[in-house]
Amino acid sequence: MLSTTENPRIRVIDLETGGNGANDVCEIGWQDVVPDADGRWQVGEDRGARFVNPGRPISPDTMAVHHILDAQVADAPLWKQVAPSVLRPVGGVTALAAHRAAFEQRYCRPSMTGGSPWICTWKCALRVWPDLPRFSNQMLRYQRMPVGLVHEIGLPAHRAMPDAYVTAHHLRDLLNEASLEQLLAWSLEPGLLPRVPSGPDRGRPWDRLTSDALIEFTRNKDIDVRFSANSELRRRGEGDSGQTIEVVQDRLL
Repeated sequence: MLSTTENPRIRVIDLETGGNGANDVCEIGWQDVVPDADGRWQVGEDRGARFVNPGRPISPDTMAVHHILDAQVADAPLWKQVAPSVLRPVGGVTALAAHRAAFEQRYCRPSMTGGSPWICTWKCALRVWPDLPRFSNQMLRYQRMPVGLVHEIGLPAHRAMPDAYVTAHHLRDLLNEASLEQLLAWSLEPGLLPRVPSGPDRGRPWDRLTSDALIEFTRNKDIDVRFSANSELRRRGEGDSGQTIEVVQDRLL
């Protein structure tokens, strides 16, 4: 259920981790998106980041991405001590958001979020800007060049607050093109890929494929590929309209 606070806000979350364990977060960053007096969404003033002690050494693989050192997090609080105050701030949030939110949801469990709904800006970008060639957070940044994004605040990349800040600009623009309810609904479904992502048909729109080729893609191990192929079959009236959609969020929670 959406929050009914007088001052709605969506908090964009980005995590850096030290490994793949359930509590291996080593940094959390956030950036709020709020409506202005005219009801248009904007990037707010509330942003920040906190180091988190993952409880064990950070792996070299992840250290090479975010460059956070063990010494920097040694005296930081543990994840269970940090998470609630960021994920459930005073005044509450209408929703939480992240780019490829399934990753953040692995760590931001409902007991920490209070059951807030999530927006996945990656899934929503696929729907709103399907003609773009790529959809990573940073590629969207430079393909779209969002208005008002201060280049220096969004650096360094692969750190929690700068990445959340960049994602917030995508979220702002998505919210101003589609409704909050629509973004939440899209976020519950697998990603609707505009084109075949790999293989001999890589880069081809789904509507350019034969029905036999689409049926083969419905057996793919990737849930987003299966969903995209099935969506095109249903558009043609050849798919199973009663097919149960696999909901990533429910599987994670």
